Amino acid sequence: MRRTITIQTPGRGMIEVTGKVREVVRASGISEGLCHVFIPHTSASLVIQENADRSARRDLEAFFERIAPDGDPAYEHRSEGPDDMPSHVRSALTRTSETIIVAANDLLLGTWQGIFLFEHRRAPHRRILEIMVMGDR
Repeated sequence: MRRTITIQTPGRGMIEVTGKVREVVRASGISEGLCHVFIPHTSASLVIQENADRSARRDLEAFFERIAPDGDPAYEHRSEGPDDMPSHVRSALTRTSETIIVAANDLLLGTWQGIFLFEHRRAPHRRILEIMVMGDR
């Protein structure tokens, strides 16, 4: 089963999408299998990260600020502003897809794991997630 969901981001940062992906898995009726989540964008990505303590996400966001700062004069590509190329670097260092095991019609995530859309642009964006759930009913 394949579903497309749209997420409106407020701008740069991590938005937990675990609940939305879980809804798709449960609606699929798949009891055992795989859930593949893909984001077809070059300036946003997906990560599985701690969802219990917000400070872990703040630290990860701060890390990316240090390694891919906006307005770096070394970047040639800046067609859409000073956050253009840094957003592509951040996306390249993370992932555009995640695959999670489905067991008992639910995502088999660790206790403190969540699926996050990682928006790398400063301005709000409309992002698409393509979700495919495969397996046995």
